[in-house]
Amino acid sequence: MSVSPADVERIASLAELAVSPEELPELTAQLDRIIGFVAQLSASGDTAPEGDVQIGPLETPLREDVVIPAALVRGPAEIAPEFVEGFFVVPKLGAMEE
Repeated sequence: MSVSPADVERIASLAELAVSPEELPELTAQLDRIIGFVAQLSASGDTAPEGDVQIGPLETPLREDVVIPAALVRGPAEIAPEFVEGFFVVPKLGAMEE
């Protein structure tokens, strides 16, 4: 399969690319080479080995989920400057006074 300049112009318009007439021969040749390489890959056929190929273990052993509390965890009341009835108390912003 060969690529024509009209094919390149059509692809460029679909991709919303501006292609000048000076660039068209170079792009046509490049795209033609790319299509040729892809054709070679498809002509090589399927090179996968026959039968099933196992890449890893059939089953992965699962570990039991255990929650281990971190030694540095403290409640918010311990670290907040002011904590009243379960809420952080923050100073009012000057812009919100009105």
